[in-house]
Amino acid sequence: MEFLQNNLLTHLGIEILEVSKSRVVGKMPVDQRTYQPFGILHGGASAALAESLGSIGAHENAHEQNGIAVGLELNINHVKSVSQGYVTGVATPVHVGRQTQIWDIRIENEQGQLVATSRLTCMVKYQ
Repeated sequence: MEFLQNNLLTHLGIEILEVSKSRVVGKMPVDQRTYQPFGILHGGASAALAESLGSIGAHENAHEQNGIAVGLELNINHVKSVSQGYVTGVATPVHVGRQTQIWDIRIENEQGQLVATSRLTCMVKYQ
């Protein structure tokens, strides 16, 4: 997936581990690229991971009909802080329609503890 290079994912060190129409998995380092000023994972970095994973999943479902997925709304709740290592996000679809898609994204630390939970709504645009 060439379009996943030279963008925000690259700058944050996000790695995409698995992509299908029903599941997208990625991991992100918790380091100087993703810290907030007090040395813990920045909520905006978690949001970027969540939106990226959900958008990739939406793209997988839309691109065969020449559709592109763009984010409409992102909601994220931060549950636990992380100061080192990696976090892993798993995105799964709630609704895959022709014009909109809704994805749930769960972000966990290396111990499998919930760090953040998110819901992304995407609009599908056709070219």
